Amino acid sequence: MQASSAEKLVVVEPTPSALADRVAQAFLTRVKARTKNGRTAHIALTGGSMGSTVLRAVAAHPKVNRIDWSLVHFWWGDERFVARDDQDRNALQSREALLDHITVPAENIHEVAGADSGLSLDEAAAAYAAELARFGGQEHAWPSFAVCFLGVGPDGHIASLFPDRSEVTETDAAVLPVRDSPKPPPERVTLTRPVINSSKRVWLVLTGADKASALGLALAGASYTNVPAAGAKGRKRTIFFVDQAAASEVSEDLIEQVY
Repeated sequence: MQASSAEKLVVVEPTPSALADRVAQAFLTRVKARTKNGRTAHIALTGGSMGSTVLRAVAAHPKVNRIDWSLVHFWWGDERFVARDDQDRNALQSREALLDHITVPAENIHEVAGADSGLSLDEAAAAYAAELARFGGQEHAWPSFAVCFLGVGPDGHIASLFPDRSEVTETDAAVLPVRDSPKPPPERVTLTRPVINSSKRVWLVLTGADKASALGLALAGASYTNVPAAGAKGRKRTIFFVDQAAASEVSEDLIEQVY
């Protein structure tokens, strides 16, 4: 399939492992291109098992040390409001998978405050928004991510934007506190859709047959209030990286063979 940059692309690999390797290769290629002339690259990471699998594949890639990581800043699309050493924490998972294995300056890693930081949930969200604003431009009070990684839940949620909740329709804030999350832990901090959709590239990575319905609805143009993944869109590219099981409901003519 030949697609314009405005369209959503679907890239399929047979297994989660093969998919992680392909995403890792694409990621390193993109970061290398972005930073080759000394430009800064802002990256938004995601949590979950597949997010960590991709980052481990990046860490193991032979080209990982060809990147000038001092030019790369890491953020997270959402974070569980737990202690910094809690294994549920996205930032901890990302550190163990990749960040602790590359020469990225500590000041380039922008974590949400933990529940043990002394800040309340609302204060942690406000502090994260303020940190984003330090790197904002004339257009937005946040950086435009070169790549924004997103996981997708079986219910179609992205970051901590869950179906039919107020957070998914918020447009006046960059960061929100989330309480009573339908998925534990109950307290979280999340980026909003305007921040996600100002990214140059949004890459949604999902595996498993339980994600097939959400993927099909997102590609079919479902309402983003009901299926938040349907509302995720990068300014240059939006790519769904999926394994064969998740792609079971995707029409062949939507699958990109060459990306």
